[in-house]
Amino acid sequence: MDFQISLKAARVNANLTLIEAAKSLGIGKDTLMKWERNPGYVNPIYQKKISEAYKIPIDCIFFGI
Repeated sequence: MDFQISLKAARVNANLTLIEAAKSLGIGKDTLMKWERNPGYVNPIYQKKISEAYKIPIDCIFFGI
């Protein structure tokens, strides 16, 4: 793993709005906003879904605290 980008940067790079991304993940926009502020709260099941929806390897997205 050479780099990691923030959850918000991954969404923006995927050209998704907050609402579009939340809808594709099956969550509310408020939950996604919380996760973008505190990515350590994202459980591994949603980490995988986010990786697939944003089309970026999971190891390249920062899910720490």
